[in-house]
Amino acid sequence: MKYLHASILAVASFLVGCQESAPTEIPPTVTFSEHIAPIVWENCMPCHRPGQAGPFSLITYNDVRRRAKTIKLVTSKRYMPPWPADTAYSRFLGERKLTARQIAMIAKWVDQGSIPGDLSQLPSPPHYPEGSLLGAPDAVVWLPDTFQIPGDGRDHFIITKAPFELERDTFLRAIEFVPGNREAVHHMNGALINYAAGAKTDVFAGSGYIDAEGQAGVAAFESLGLANDDGTWPALMPSAINYLPGMAPVLPPDGIGGSYIKRKGAFLLNSIHYGPTARDSTDRSRFNFWFAPHAPERPLQEISMGSNHTPIEPPLHLMPGEVKSFRTRYMLDRDISVLTINPHMHLLGKKFLAFAVAPTGDTIPLVRINDWDFRWQYAYTFPRLLPLMTGTVIHVEGNFDNTAANPDQPFDPPREVSGTDNRFMRTTDEMLQFFITYVDHQEGDERIGLSN
Repeated sequence: MKYLHASILAVASFLVGCQESAPTEIPPTVTFSEHIAPIVWENCMPCHRPGQAGPFSLITYNDVRRRAKTIKLVTSKRYMPPWPADTAYSRFLGERKLTARQIAMIAKWVDQGSIPGDLSQLPSPPHYPEGSLLGAPDAVVWLPDTFQIPGDGRDHFIITKAPFELERDTFLRAIEFVPGNREAVHHMNGALINYAAGAKTDVFAGSGYIDAEGQAGVAAFESLGLANDDGTWPALMPSAINYLPGMAPVLPPDGIGGSYIKRKGAFLLNSIHYGPTARDSTDRSRFNFWFAPHAPERPLQEISMGSNHTPIEPPLHLMPGEVKSFRTRYMLDRDISVLTINPHMHLLGKKFLAFAVAPTGDTIPLVRINDWDFRWQYAYTFPRLLPLMTGTVIHVEGNFDNTAANPDQPFDPPREVSGTDNRFMRTTDEMLQFFITYVDHQEGDERIGLSN
């Protein structure tokens, strides 16, 4: 029972303060320097700055003033900042969800004429290290060359590798995938290859990019030059790192997570999916490394549910005009402590729900998304490790809308849409997936915080 109490206590603490009260009194005069800059810098600037997903910067007074009416509109409708998860259901790190008071202050500031205030008293905006969400990395590993993305309106899948040669065998505390073209890269599945000492002379030899639909499996791996010099195959760690839009890396507390990495190795990207685009573009993505001083005491592990992993009931298939819900489940065969969860659907997804039911029958909320948006998919990190015990059943439910009324409907008129398991699922196919990153449970995990 002590484990169950720990889980319920952890969940209860996530929910504290999630019910938002009415806005407290708004200052008679709202200025950028005193009231608006802190809101924008914390909630908007992480994406709205050079090199990030936002289409324009929101850093200076002039940046924000030029977009003032738009900011008032999108914040009042809660379209921005994007935070799909329902904070009345579960809480996570890094939530970008404005309070009613903050929204009211933005509206008043715009209505009063976007008063600058004393800009000389503004502190410097937050500093974000170039090219990373975690800070300056210890090493950077690039993909072999620039990939030319055709503007033919089709999905493209490629297989490639990112080879590296370090000074010595070591340990990694964290790995971050940084897409070179955030608009184009839909997802990336990456495995880690470690070459034994003396097994591989040149890790950089071999092809660069391979069309995954034209060549796959062993033939593709041979073209990439992944084999050892004697023709045998090196050790491979599957799902060492994956990427979806909105996913942010986590730097776990010391001793949690991390991996062993040999001096010579490579990331096998099998595959990178580029979504349809009408114009030619390019991509050259990279990996950031953070080294660890010692071996990981509690390596990260992953549970994958739904498409390609666990049965979906009924099978994921939608006829034109159909609105339908689908479910999948997974029973834990060990005690685990959860760090992050990642829901995934495509364009027809409308709602997503995941919860756990303990052996005692108690329900543990995981994540609820009431208005699914394909463009904003997050890996949600809990404030503290969340224990889930052996026999707990994890339930996932997705609701899909294949009608003409769905604003994200990719076909006119709607077509039959398949969710058949396939490594090359296109954007216009459908998926229902849920990923859980965890470590084996230890007593007291519910007190371990995950804030970087």
